[in-house]
Amino acid sequence: MPVRHVVLSSLISLAVPAAQAITTPEIAASALSPECVQYQIVGVCYWLFCSPFGCSVRTSVKVRHFRPDLVVSAYSVTGQNPWTEMSPLSSPLPGIAEAGGDTNPRAIGQHSKIRFKNADAIGFPAGDALANFFAQFGYVCAPSSQPFLPYFLSTLDALAWRSGVPEMFYPEALTPGLREVSKDGDMWGNVYPRAGALSQTHDYKAGAVIAQRAVDLVTRSGQSHVYIPLTATSHDGYWPPDPVTEGDSNNHQWQMLVPKKSTSCAIFPDGSTTDSYADKLAEDGAYVWTLWRPYKCCPRRGQTFLGSSGG
Repeated sequence: MPVRHVVLSSLISLAVPAAQAITTPEIAASALSPECVQYQIVGVCYWLFCSPFGCSVRTSVKVRHFRPDLVVSAYSVTGQNPWTEMSPLSSPLPGIAEAGGDTNPRAIGQHSKIRFKNADAIGFPAGDALANFFAQFGYVCAPSSQPFLPYFLSTLDALAWRSGVPEMFYPEALTPGLREVSKDGDMWGNVYPRAGALSQTHDYKAGAVIAQRAVDLVTRSGQSHVYIPLTATSHDGYWPPDPVTEGDSNNHQWQMLVPKKSTSCAIFPDGSTTDSYADKLAEDGAYVWTLWRPYKCCPRRGQTFLGSSGG
């Protein structure tokens, strides 16, 4: 084959988009899901209000609800994040972050397989539609994430994400039963080391664990990775979510976007031990979820916050 044909074929292969892409408007529309919001009144806030005529204690309703914080992608081919508009952010870095996929073929009779996936965690693209959707519930809490902000791009964290160093030596990575994505004996993988390689024969489960790893580090500060921490501190009448912890549905939820759009939320594992997850398998090994997290807040009714009751 002539050299020019080889070069042309290579360029075409690099330009091939993800098999199942998703756009920003589609992602924004997916969040209009009452089932994921779980809006509820959980207590009362107490405020001291003072004027020239004296002081009094006023109250306001304390609410709790989930809201979308991050769009998390886990995909096999470097540079092919299914989120169309954000895909250029994760282009391959020659000599640093290239290739991807399975690190070794699975032989007949072999019951394990090492898979590698890139991961991106980007601020959810909130817009007017989402604001109007939340308005129907009443008072809502402000998010801690910034729209479109790339909190984590595994191509920029190539050393830690592709080598597993130093986290492969952490107790969380070496101790069986510690920090596992599992339910009823169905073990999908360990959260540590928070890297792109995972021993898992099922591609959907591998993608889910990789996504869990990405948000685990992003929602904590001071981690040995290249990323922007998504953390916030509480203040009068506002309580942001704690760092994500696997297996805790009160702490976070996942909404699948690619390859299958879902209107409901769940945590991993999100099926029974006998589930084949055939309807969630991506032919190109690319997956996208929205990470929902719980917020609590109450309207300010005075100059001084005295405290609150309820959850």
